Formats: sequence, structure tokens, C-alpha cells
Amino acid sequence: MSEKHVELEIDGPIARVWLNRPDKLNGITFEMLQQLKEAATTIDRNRDVRVVFLEGRGDSFSAGLDFGKVMTNPKKVGLWFIPNLFRGTNGFQEPLWAWRRLAVPVIAITRGHVFGGGIQLALAADFRFTTPDCKWSVLEAKWGLVPDMSGTIALTDQLPGDLAKRLVMTAEIFDGTKAVEYGVATGVSEQPEVLAMELAEQLMKRSPDSIAASKDLMDRVRRMSVRRAFSLERRLQFAMLRSPNTKIAQAAGKKAAEPKFRSRTFNR
Repeated sequence: MSEKHVELEIDGPIARVWLNRPDKLNGITFEMLQQLKEAATTIDRNRDVRVVFLEGRGDSFSAGLDFGKVMTNPKKVGLWFIPNLFRGTNGFQEPLWAWRRLAVPVIAITRGHVFGGGIQLALAADFRFTTPDCKWSVLEAKWGLVPDMSGTIALTDQLPGDLAKRLVMTAEIFDGTKAVEYGVATGVSEQPEVLAMELAEQLMKRSPDSIAASKDLMDRVRRMSVRRAFSLERRLQFAMLRSPNTKIAQAAGKKAAEPKFRSRTFNR
């Protein structure tokens, strides 16, 4: 039986996911990648989940790939580089990109270290709240490598091109305050979980279908032509007009009441 490198707890509308190798600063292993993918699949199938918190057990979010563990099996590394023909992601990319595909918002809560594969996982979340002293770095350049776990898409989505290149090329280490200044993190606090919960509560007051469609729209429109972006807007809006949760939101809005939404019906 494999070790539990990722823990998942679902309590009503909230899913909590913990990286669980605290003695290794939550260094990423094959097992952790597999379990991250499984956790994302479980959450995706649960239409009652409204928001996901992603964090690390112990003192760090993740110090990145555990080279000492992973590189002992070079044959497996080679096999994991082969992409899935349907999705286009390989074994290292899919467990992180799966969080981008989720129809619910994912909020990363970081402290300690967010290095290498760890920063790529944090960037797979929709929002990131961090402590001021948390250390961030796209660390691959230190080892003569490039980020290869889907993080380059998120970096180019989040940051100006020159800043993204600088962070990738230099392996600069920066703190949580600077992460917010750069636009890598969403907010900074000694208690980032408080900021995360405040945002989660706001999100859970909105239609789960509208939230899912908005995430889909905002993630995809960046890489589309204007014509295709307008088409996607129309298609998603048409789907929202047919959603029972839209009717609930509109009725609650007219009465200034708290809406009681149904389970999510829209999926990305």
C-alpha cells in the first residue's frame, strides 16, 4: 500500500487538500503526483464542492521535486515524460494541470517554501495567499533545468513577459510580500488561511454554475482569437441562462435574500 502523500477531506461545500510529507518539506514524489491527480478527480466528480483549499502539512507548502527520491528510478522518469495523446500532458504535468481544469475555485495557502514544482503547483490554483516570510522561487535554473510541470503557462498568464523570463532564468528567491508585488500571489498575511476563507465565503455566495463558467472563460480566453473568445462568451452565457442556479440567484437578488443553490450542473 502506497504512503499517503496527499490527504483529501471533503466537508460539504469545502474540500481541503494537504501535501503530506512534512519531514521532507513536502517534496514532490511519484506517489504525490499520482495522489494529486486522484484527489482532483474525486473533487471534480463531487458536484457539491464549491471551493478547494490546497496547502502543505508542517512548515512548508512544497520545496519542489524530491530529486533524491524521483531520480532513483530513471526508467520511470522517462516513461512519465511521454504525453497522453488525448490530453497532451505527461505524467509530471497532468497532476498539476488537473487543478486548472477543475470547475471550482482552488485556493492555495502557502508558508515556508514554494520552490520549483511547488511554485508550479501553487500557480495551478486560481488564488494564492501567503505569509510574508514565505520563500518563493522558480528554482529549476539553479540546477540547469527549465520548469516543466505546466508552470510556464501559469507564469505567462500571471506575469509580464520580462518578469516571467527573469524569474525563470535567474531562480531568484523572493518572499511573500514580493510575491504579491510581482503578481504571483493574491494576498499576504501572517494568517493567510483567514484571507483564503474570506474569499471562499464570497465565492460560495455566487452560483456554482456561474463560478465554473467564469473560471472556464477567463482561463481560456487569453489564448484565443477575438472571434473565438466572443463565441465562447456567447456559448457560456447561453448555458448560464438555462441553469437553474441562475434563476435561484436572480430570485434571491430581487428579494435581497441569501440564495440556496443546487449542486453544480455546469462542468468545464
